[in-house]
Order: sequence, then structure tokens, then C-alpha cells
Amino acid sequence: MTINCNGQLVDLNTPKVMGILNVTPDSFFDGGRYTSDVAFLKQAESMIANGAQFIDIGGYSSRPGADDITEEEELKRTVRATEAIRRHFPEVLISIDTFRSKVAEANINAGAALINDISGGTLDEGMIPTAGKLGVPYIMMHMKGTPQTMKSLNQYDDLLKEMTYFFSQQIAKARDHKVNDVIIDPGFGFAKNIEQNFHLLKHMDHLKILDKPILAGISRKSMIYKTLDITPDEALNGTTVLNTLCLEKGANILRVHDVKEAVECVKLWERVTGSSE
Repeated sequence: MTINCNGQLVDLNTPKVMGILNVTPDSFFDGGRYTSDVAFLKQAESMIANGAQFIDIGGYSSRPGADDITEEEELKRTVRATEAIRRHFPEVLISIDTFRSKVAEANINAGAALINDISGGTLDEGMIPTAGKLGVPYIMMHMKGTPQTMKSLNQYDDLLKEMTYFFSQQIAKARDHKVNDVIIDPGFGFAKNIEQNFHLLKHMDHLKILDKPILAGISRKSMIYKTLDITPDEALNGTTVLNTLCLEKGANILRVHDVKEAVECVKLWERVTGSSE
């Protein structure tokens, strides 16, 4: 459970926190908040101070039905942020959240250390070979379709069985292309309805069979705020509850909007389980 990020070995046996930094105008929770250099640098500084091991920079909103943007626009948004954060905070590990191999490569060259691909290599056939060529850890998420179509593609005969088959196939491809460090993300909310999301969370430990670190991203998602009949702005408490359950089910990385609370969640969980002793 150790990954190599720019020569730094990160032990994921102790759960880590990844802070979400969307440099987009239309993400479901924080869209438009961090599009200026001052704003995203201030947010990065806050997340680092609060204990984030990784900062995940995204320039393409993957919320259901989000607008498709050009590769050029995504590059413009992300490379600028990656370069600035790397320059001001060289100690932090930057993840680039993209399904486009050219965007991934440009950001790795700008200082990012990981690739986080919501499509798990299905939307750009060059992505997995690119991760292998660059020699960086690769986060592959389970999703069907695209952000524009995924909402209607949540039909499964057996969700966990189909997910396990998907990951097995994509892990094999990654191995063929010499990707040494693979992390899997179940993809809560991506081509999955609320009932399926909770079923997945209940049985997420099934994915341990794949023997890969697991990233869980449930921060302020609709499975929380729709269940509680609240807004995303009010979903921090629910996020913390489900993050705790994710840790119980084997999550090695929590991908969150609220770093301080997630780090506290990990510390308390470790104290209860004795994993910090």
C-alpha cells in the first residue's frame, strides 16, 4: 500500500486526505470559488495547513449534465493552477483530475505527481499508456458513459460484480503499460443512483479482493444531501459520517472539500481502531 509520488514514498496503510480544488466555474459545490490565482492559492494553503497529503486539481466539471469543454480550455485552467501551487507549495503532492491524456501529461510536466481519471481509461485510450510512460500513480474510477450521459446508465445486474470485472480489466491494462501504482475509486454518484451508492458503500470492502488502495469520494454528494433533504452547503456533517464508514470499509484516501474535518475523522478513527499505535 505504498505509492511513489515524484520519488516520495507515501504509505497508504495510514489513510490520507486529498483536498479537492476545482478551478471551474460550474462544479456542483465549489464552482467559481477558486478560478483566480489568489483564490486557489489561498485555498491550497488552507488545505495544506489542515493536513492534506494531496491536492486534486480539476478543470472539467464532472457533475451530472455538466457542459463539455474543450481540451484547450481544460489545459488553460489546470496548468496555470498546477504551476502556481507547485511554485508556492513545493512540498504538496498534486493530483490532476482529468480523463484526457494530454491534459494529464501537461500537468505532470508542470509539477503534478498523480493522475486521477474519472473514466478509468475508457474515455481516452491514450491515458493508461501515458500514465505508464510518465511513471506516476494512476487513480482509476468506475463510471459508465460520460458526465453528460452517466445519469441514465445506472442499470446493473450485479453492481459489485460488474465493478470488480471492470477494475480487473483496467488493472490488467495498466500492468501491461507498466503503471506501477494503481489506486481504485468506486465512483460514488457516477452512473449510480442513491440506492446503489449506499449498497456500494455497505459492501465497499468487497473491492479489497483487487489488492489495490481505495480512494473514496463522497464529499457533499447527492447521496448525502438528497437523503437528508438538505443542500450541499449543509452536508458536511453527513460527509463526515460517511467518511468514517468509508474508513471502516477500507478506504486509504478520502477525497474531500473539507480537509480539516476529514483529517480529524482519520485521527479519531485511528485512535478507535488502534491503527496509529
